[in-house]
Amino acid sequence: MNLLRASDHDWRRRFANPLLRDPKVRLLAAVIFAGSMWFYVQHVLIPHQKADAAAHGIPRGNLSDLYPRWLGARELLLHHRDPYSPEITREIQAGYYGRPLDHARPFDPTDEQGFAYPVYVVFLLAPTIALPFALVQVGFRWLLIMLTAVTVPLWLRVLRWRLSVLTTASLIVLALGSFPVIQGIKLQQLSLLVHGLITVSVVFLAEGDFAAAGILLALATIKPQLTLPLVAWLLVWALSDWRPRQRFVWGFFGTLAALFGLGELVLPGWIPRFYQAVLAYRRYNHGAASALDLLFTPSVGRALTVGILIALVYAFWRQRRVSNRTPEFAWMIGLMLAATITIIPKEAPYNQVLLIAPILLVLRCLPPLWHKSGIFRISLAIAALIILWPWLAAFAITVSAVILPATALQRSWALPVYTSLTIPLAVFVMVAFVFKSLRWQPTDPKPDLH
Repeated sequence: MNLLRASDHDWRRRFANPLLRDPKVRLLAAVIFAGSMWFYVQHVLIPHQKADAAAHGIPRGNLSDLYPRWLGARELLLHHRDPYSPEITREIQAGYYGRPLDHARPFDPTDEQGFAYPVYVVFLLAPTIALPFALVQVGFRWLLIMLTAVTVPLWLRVLRWRLSVLTTASLIVLALGSFPVIQGIKLQQLSLLVHGLITVSVVFLAEGDFAAAGILLALATIKPQLTLPLVAWLLVWALSDWRPRQRFVWGFFGTLAALFGLGELVLPGWIPRFYQAVLAYRRYNHGAASALDLLFTPSVGRALTVGILIALVYAFWRQRRVSNRTPEFAWMIGLMLAATITIIPKEAPYNQVLLIAPILLVLRCLPPLWHKSGIFRISLAIAALIILWPWLAAFAITVSAVILPATALQRSWALPVYTSLTIPLAVFVMVAFVFKSLRWQPTDPKPDLH
């Protein structure tokens, strides 16, 4: 099957269970599982966290990950105060936790919630600094919901995957009903904004608008740990065919230079301050271990990270000349995003929003590979169980709510997140396995847009 021409009908005919061939049934299943996850978060996880905080004197304020960035932007742009300063950090804690942290209290959080972002994040938040934060919270939540929803059809467009409206809606519902996205929405996490910027940037790349792609990817560097691996490969990719791709480089570095320059204007010497904030962040987060470090040991995790990076360098070097309009290009993007979430030194479920594209890529290639390899089917079954487990567990908890009291449900709060650490690795292994199985070679075929 030509992966560029596979349609929703092909996918249903060659792979799907007969019951799930009906798009309405798929949409109903997606709504049930997404609704179960929202029920779990709202009526089990959050009440458990509140009860635990009350029992141990753990402070709870607005708990918005947007708040430290918003307050830092407001104080810098309106009052010319250094957002990296200890004084601003204490003010952030007063809003985020409800009071400044007291390290003499054994149950106080260790995360100091400092302004550990590049200073140019304030330019993205500048339109909101004169508004009450409660209003900003509501608006930002809806922005993240809409942005995450639109990333699904945008990734389908990059993959040249034509699905029915109902099937696309099912995927959107599942994305919005996944634990990483719900957590990101509840916390107003900028990772969801960065994912949206990356998605639109890749769409521009796939359509040949390289300058716009570079501009958006530069804006996404407000979270460098999520973007630098992808940026590194795309720069090598652009340099490998300089004449048509140079606009991406100029767009990226031109925008980054403007952001750095404007940052110097509003806060001279911000780079050393940002570096010290990152070091402090790693210190009070105990080194910010990766998923590999936590799954295995720090030494084994580092060894696996090095191995993954070596394999990526080899694969990406071989594919550096691939056209932006080929499936290979989309696959390399997906492989890099999956690898990034697997190896970055910060295990946080909300960052797993970047796995939407890699998961869609695996689904995209199921029909031609399902009957090709028994090993693939076994690996897929294991990976599917790991990825689907949060929804299955949340559904079981939701059904149990009919007969069990709230206190009993709260004791099962950890059940849906049992596989959270293993999801990035499972997705990465599947993306790498399928990429190898397809045996793609460095090519530059004519574009197939339709």
